[in-house]
Amino acid sequence: MKKIFVNGQVYTGEPALASAFAVEDGLFTFVGDEDAARALAKPGDEIINLAGRFVCPGFNDSHMHLLSCGLALRRAKLNEHTGSLRDLVDYFRDFAKDGPNERGWLVGRGWNQDYFTDVHRMPNRYDLDEVSREYPVAAVRCCGHCAAVNSKALELLGITAETPAPEGGEIGLEGGQPDGRFYDAAMDLIWAAVPEVGKEDVKDMIRAACRRFNACGVTSCQTDDYATDWRMVNEAYRELREAGELTVRVNEQCNFRDVDSLAAFIAEGHVTGEGDHLFRIGPLKMVADGSLGGRTAYLSRPYSDDPTTRGLMLFSQKTLDEVIGYANAHGMQVAVHAIGDGCLDAVLDAVEKALIAHPRQDHRHGIVHCQITRPDQLERMARLRMHIYAQTIFIDYDSRIVRDRVGDMASSSYSWKTLMQMGLTVSNGTDCPVELPDALRGIQCAVTRAPLMGGEAYLPEEAFTLREAIDSYTSAGAMASFEENVKGKIQPGMLADFVVLEKNLFDAPQDEISRVRVCGTWLGGEKVFG
Repeated sequence: MKKIFVNGQVYTGEPALASAFAVEDGLFTFVGDEDAARALAKPGDEIINLAGRFVCPGFNDSHMHLLSCGLALRRAKLNEHTGSLRDLVDYFRDFAKDGPNERGWLVGRGWNQDYFTDVHRMPNRYDLDEVSREYPVAAVRCCGHCAAVNSKALELLGITAETPAPEGGEIGLEGGQPDGRFYDAAMDLIWAAVPEVGKEDVKDMIRAACRRFNACGVTSCQTDDYATDWRMVNEAYRELREAGELTVRVNEQCNFRDVDSLAAFIAEGHVTGEGDHLFRIGPLKMVADGSLGGRTAYLSRPYSDDPTTRGLMLFSQKTLDEVIGYANAHGMQVAVHAIGDGCLDAVLDAVEKALIAHPRQDHRHGIVHCQITRPDQLERMARLRMHIYAQTIFIDYDSRIVRDRVGDMASSSYSWKTLMQMGLTVSNGTDCPVELPDALRGIQCAVTRAPLMGGEAYLPEEAFTLREAIDSYTSAGAMASFEENVKGKIQPGMLADFVVLEKNLFDAPQDEISRVRVCGTWLGGEKVFG
């Protein structure tokens, strides 16, 4: 039985909009005008009136953390109370009335000290002591690269002034004593003390995150979930897939930190492309530095607004060379988080060495985030034919701080349009739960280069056209995962993943795109939201 959709405004990836399409066996079988579509109808076929609404391919978030999103939905939502430290602490204390929410700990996520109007600092142990002195409390920054804990947590963790920070991390000190702040790799000390989740818990988090993504029109994601046991994660996804409960197509960005663990993974037969179009293995994923907001992104020179630091490099050059080299030699795609230009130098060095040792024509190795860049690095990425995993939604916040953080390097940073013009594919995403999994917010920032609530445009010459912005969330995302021949466009033979929006994005004012409502989301021709 076919489903025939009529009376729509359908963006197919081409300039002209279609008005109708047909779906059968999970695929688009026809795209064109309404009369031709209706002529295909046979007894038993279903005709669905789109009521003039706008349709585009389902959104593909090309870098996020699906399990972390599912976990964040359970945690205290500090992002909703980050206007002041006082409000954050009061909300968190009220949230704590029911006791710990995460296996003996009270955990929240989402604060951003740059939004505090009452103080100009990060939360510390004493602030969180107001939340609870009875059990451990952890408050994770919005970026996920910094956390603050209370005194009870420090006691439980056994952290003293003499505790050494792990490589790639930092333990905050104030007056010679731990202040409760942990940066990047040092956060592992916290999570090592929180009991692991089980597989059924993981499946519940996946279900919750998928519901949230579907409500935002997301039908595909490329996600980094191996913070816990990767075998259990893979089993959870595959069991949900077999049960028909996986409503987002998942490409797993496989996070490994050393050659031995990556080699064991590959030895079991796991390599980029393994799986089907509901759950498949994607690239090796490495997180090579921190975040700009937390001043832990690794720069080639000190921060302009804090000359005492250049940020944190989370791996040595030797480790990057070894792991990226091994992945490349064994057929794995590589995607590396690099926000600071100093980090990017090291990552590009490793990729170049890997490709010299084992040349590959269509490697699609990528840089995740690709924020602080110099002109020479843009040229180098073009020469190496890198894929760019951008997050245009970061313009909403970062445009307010980037000039203060990095000085004159701001004039060549977040230069994703330039990289696109150099011939590179730029896909888009939200880094959820760093940001909401809402593609329309990212599309608005891509075309305005300004904060969502208005303000000065940052490097407006780097703005995407609306077509480029939509494509970055659809067809370019499919390119990132080697699936451009099966999804990302509304064309015959492609997977029937699409989103129905209340308004035509091409008619909407650019500064109102993020307010357009998602009316329905379809995966393989089946409605999963709306």
